[in-house]
Amino acid sequence: MPLPTLVIFSFVSIWLAVLGWNEYYYGRLPNVLTLGGAVVALILNICLGGWGGLLNSLWGGLLGFLFLLIPFLLRSAGAGDVKMLAAVGLLVGYPLILYVLTLSSVIGMVMAIWVILTRRLDAPRVLHLLKCCFCYHYDRVEGRKSLPPRNESNAISVPFGLAISIGTWLSIVHSLFVHA
Repeated sequence: MPLPTLVIFSFVSIWLAVLGWNEYYYGRLPNVLTLGGAVVALILNICLGGWGGLLNSLWGGLLGFLFLLIPFLLRSAGAGDVKMLAAVGLLVGYPLILYVLTLSSVIGMVMAIWVILTRRLDAPRVLHLLKCCFCYHYDRVEGRKSLPPRNESNAISVPFGLAISIGTWLSIVHSLFVHA
C-alpha cells in the first residue's frame, strides 16, 4: 500500500472513531466533524480524481444523504446521522457507498435488536421465559405477577452513527485490502 493511501486511511480511521465515540457516549454528531469531514472529503476527491473524482464524490454524497432523508423527516433518524452519511458518501464515492449503506444497515439492525433485548429482558424475565418453555407445571400467570416492574422509558435510541462508522471502516478496509 502506498504511503499516501496509508496516511489517508489513518486519518479517515481516526475521524470515524471520533464520530462513533461521540455518537455512542454523547448521542451527538458535532457539525464540526460531519460538515468539516464533508468538506475535506470533497477536496480530497477533487485533488485525487479531478472532475471525475468530484462527480463520483457528489453521487456518493447524494446517495448517502437520500438514504436517511425519509427516516429523518419521519423523526426516526437524527440530522447528525444524515450529515454523517452524506459526508461518508462524499468520501467513498458512488460504488463504495452502496456497501457502506448495506453494512451500516445490518450493523444498525443488530444494534437495535441488542438494545431492545437488553432493555426488555432482565434476569427475572429470562428465568420466567425459560420456566414457561421448559417447566410444564410452572404457573405462568402467577410467575408473571411475581416479576418486578420494568424500569424502561418509551424512547429507545440506537447510536446509528456508530453503525455508520463501523460499516464505513469495514467497507474501506475491504476495498483496500481484500478487493484490491
